[in-house]
Amino acid sequence: MVEDPLATADCLQITREVGFDSLLTRAHPYTTACPLPFQADSVKTARDVTRTTLRGWGLSELSDDAALVVSELVTNAVRYTRGHTGLTLLLMRVAPHVLLAVADPSDEVPTRKEPDFISENGRGLYIVETYSQCWGWDPLARGGKAVWALFRTEH
Repeated sequence: MVEDPLATADCLQITREVGFDSLLTRAHPYTTACPLPFQADSVKTARDVTRTTLRGWGLSELSDDAALVVSELVTNAVRYTRGHTGLTLLLMRVAPHVLLAVADPSDEVPTRKEPDFISENGRGLYIVETYSQCWGWDPLARGGKAVWALFRTEH
């Protein structure tokens, strides 16, 4: 649930003004970008980078939820965009928010399915929606998309 729609809109407006393409390729304050290969162990790398970055920003309290969400975003990207060149994990601090995004070269729109709690898969975006303030995706100018999740911080 979005607690402060104006703050959320401001955060998302910043990403759209700067552009995900720029955020993924140039250094920006309070932004971490990490290229990831298309392989299963990229999920662990993404979790580690997320935890380390949040700890460095003094936001350890978000680490568990953010690591879970990043795991789902990277898993989805690896699963559904096989055979491409690579992914990029992006973390951006825009107080009072943290934006997590995974960019991949696929133009396929992510769609949330009703979770089947018996099946081993199909719950990824449900988990992202449950643990983050909101989530969505933006197309990249170079092709592909960035799937993002927004978290609100305590400070």
